[in-house]
Amino acid sequence: MELRCLIVDDNAEFLEAAADLLRREGVRVVGVASTIAETLRKADELRPDVYLVDIDLGGESGFDLAERLAQIPELKPSQVILTSTYAEVDFAELIAASPAAGFVSKSRLSGRALHEALGADIAG
Repeated sequence: MELRCLIVDDNAEFLEAAADLLRREGVRVVGVASTIAETLRKADELRPDVYLVDIDLGGESGFDLAERLAQIPELKPSQVILTSTYAEVDFAELIAASPAAGFVSKSRLSGRALHEALGADIAG
């Protein structure tokens, strides 16, 4: 199954590198965004299967974005995978309490890691 992904990060270099990496691994990157407002604007238009969301969006929170996306019934069954340069253990309780499907460290980012994070949610 081709995965349609919207990448959300406030770092332009990461957006470009992540999009390139995921495309090479068979993920269809349908767009990128750097703020909550931009993501919400693009969400309805692009309807991705998954949002790859940085936990730290500059002055905004990826956790807040995950909550906002989960509250829009028309966007389901889209899922959020959180990402960060920090280790998952640093955010374990917040990730568990969020509506996110899972977490993938930026250093482990790959198409396979996205599928595994979604698979863990489906199996959970």
